[in-house]
Amino acid sequence: MSMPLEGLRVIDWTIWQQGPAASQMLADLGAEVIKIESPDGGDPGRGVMSMAGLDMTQVPNAYFEGNNRNKKSITLDLKKPEAQEVVYRLIARSDIFVQNFRKGVADRLGLGYEDLRAHNDKLIYASATGYGPEGPDSGDPSFDLLGQARSGIMMAAGEPDMPPLTLAGGPADQMGAVMLAYGVLAAVVARERLGVGQKVDGSHLGSMMWLQALSVSARLMVGGGHPRSQRSKPGNPLWNHYRCGDDQWLVMGMIQADRYWGDFCRAIGRPEMIEDERFATMQVRGQNSEACVAILDEVFASKPRAEWLEILRKGGDFIFTLVNSVNDLPDDPQVKANGYVVPFDHPRFGPVQVQGMPVTLHETPGQVRLPAPELGEHTEQVLTELLDYSWEEVAELRERKVT
Repeated sequence: MSMPLEGLRVIDWTIWQQGPAASQMLADLGAEVIKIESPDGGDPGRGVMSMAGLDMTQVPNAYFEGNNRNKKSITLDLKKPEAQEVVYRLIARSDIFVQNFRKGVADRLGLGYEDLRAHNDKLIYASATGYGPEGPDSGDPSFDLLGQARSGIMMAAGEPDMPPLTLAGGPADQMGAVMLAYGVLAAVVARERLGVGQKVDGSHLGSMMWLQALSVSARLMVGGGHPRSQRSKPGNPLWNHYRCGDDQWLVMGMIQADRYWGDFCRAIGRPEMIEDERFATMQVRGQNSEACVAILDEVFASKPRAEWLEILRKGGDFIFTLVNSVNDLPDDPQVKANGYVVPFDHPRFGPVQVQGMPVTLHETPGQVRLPAPELGEHTEQVLTELLDYSWEEVAELRERKVT
């Protein structure tokens, strides 16, 4: 079965997470992605798990594997003219170039947009940044933590009196990657329709603002973004999460609460709340939400979550679900049924589970085909098979420490 981006070649000069995850998304959809790494250790993401104290001979490097599967790796010392020549020859045979180095680095090494465009005027040149390509801070370095801070998401998580909160797992990097890949795909369509190559820029700041688009729109149009909510005093007690008797949580999302209130009160065994004047309508319940939540907290604490989920399923057409942790996700039946986690036979570590595709293309699905490459694993293959270097030339590049 064909894959949607088969036939596209991506040159990937990225490190850490934001850039690598973007190019991995293209690789998952079938693009050939050739990752350029420095010979002296490569992408620093290769060492992240060791920094955490894990023995990389015993367990996979989840960080690097999670950002670099389905890619090939070549090593080049880009400070040397011979390495730049290799890149130029690659670019002439490629469609997309992705980089996430600090502003000015690519230009100093002869890898800026104009440098590469001279070798392929249809090239799509994608850059992942912290704060966008323009403005006084456009040259500042950024990591996920800074992207969370600058974008406002740290002040959106948690309750009103809490300090800024950090979200685990690199969401600014990941969201930046998603938006950069989105921009690249739009540029591919534009090139097919209009015959033009172009620059594509994606940033932590812009991507995380888009993640909060409703709140940002509220700030722009009515003067204020969505405030942090307080679980004990929500505007709508049926749009809230509750701890059950086994310390597991469930969440309800009945935004049109009056449609459900009567059936809900009967289902949880509190029909008297229907006639309670404090809770008669959604507006009144909002005014008395602290008292309402206190009662619901007591109710939900009386039974384990599995029992409550069954009660709610049988009690009416309610909108609710369980609250997972990341550790719960692999065993969630919906995750399994939709292939959001899939088995993979790793050549070094044997059978493992990896994250599957987040979207389904029924005729041309994406696929996890290859593990993250070893450093420089495909250097000789790319040089000889793709770029027509002779083995003598490859040996000379090795001798001169170009690769």
